[in-house]
Amino acid sequence: MFSVKRPSLRWLVILSTLSALCLIASGCDKPNSVSSATRGVEILPYQFVIPELERNRTVRLYLPPSYYLSEQGYPVLYLHDGQNMFDQQTAELAEWQVDETLEQLAATNGLEIIVVAVDSDPSTRFTEMSPWLNERFDEPEGRQYMSFLVEVVKPFIDNNYRTLKEREQTAIMGADMGGLISHYALHEFSHVFGKGGLISPAYWYSQDVFAHTRFKKMPLNTPVYLAFSNIDGDGMIADTDKMHRQLRMQGHPAARVRLSRETSGLSRIDFTRKAFAEGVTWLFSKP
Repeated sequence: MFSVKRPSLRWLVILSTLSALCLIASGCDKPNSVSSATRGVEILPYQFVIPELERNRTVRLYLPPSYYLSEQGYPVLYLHDGQNMFDQQTAELAEWQVDETLEQLAATNGLEIIVVAVDSDPSTRFTEMSPWLNERFDEPEGRQYMSFLVEVVKPFIDNNYRTLKEREQTAIMGADMGGLISHYALHEFSHVFGKGGLISPAYWYSQDVFAHTRFKKMPLNTPVYLAFSNIDGDGMIADTDKMHRQLRMQGHPAARVRLSRETSGLSRIDFTRKAFAEGVTWLFSKP
């Protein structure tokens, strides 16, 4: 049996404060560092507004190697915490190396996708990435954030880039709170997102996620990559295992839910990078 322990408010506030000292929406100011983003990465030239929240967001884009050499359309992956995805110069602690990973996968596996990554703000990240209430934080804003992603960001991307617009070609992925809001998106916006990656999802934030999953079911043909590490702690491990079992009991086929547990003791960032590479490869190999 797991001894379920939730993260303390003090620890969460410390993490958020450290992030806030380094990051204000668009990224850290690291004058002595050099951008590590590859040539496929660009920052869209103006801020996007979350209408219901009246907040601005930077949107970052990764285009695959063949984009300007062809006229084909590409699947799209939506990511949160965009400042952490591509560039060590803007990352709060360390970047995911999404662009380097995808460049390698394009060369070795022929996997080419467009990535859209929306920056987050540490001062509102907890509330924006949950549609459910946690009494230690302000009112949830996850519905408004996801409406912004679906109704503002995605139409802009589809209208200005050669995307494959169908739900089967559109994925969403995130880690911790990004994993929680991605889980919500797969159920509440299943007509938009046909596959998803949930890395160490923060199910601890609200147990309402389990009831919502039960009553607002996503289509059973939705591929879901669910990853966690031994360093996540007993509570998060127990919750992730519980969600995996719930999805299976609700009829989600084993072939459509991949549960990946990292036991090697990798650091947090190395685990996240590994899970991203494994997850994106698996998700986009599914028809």
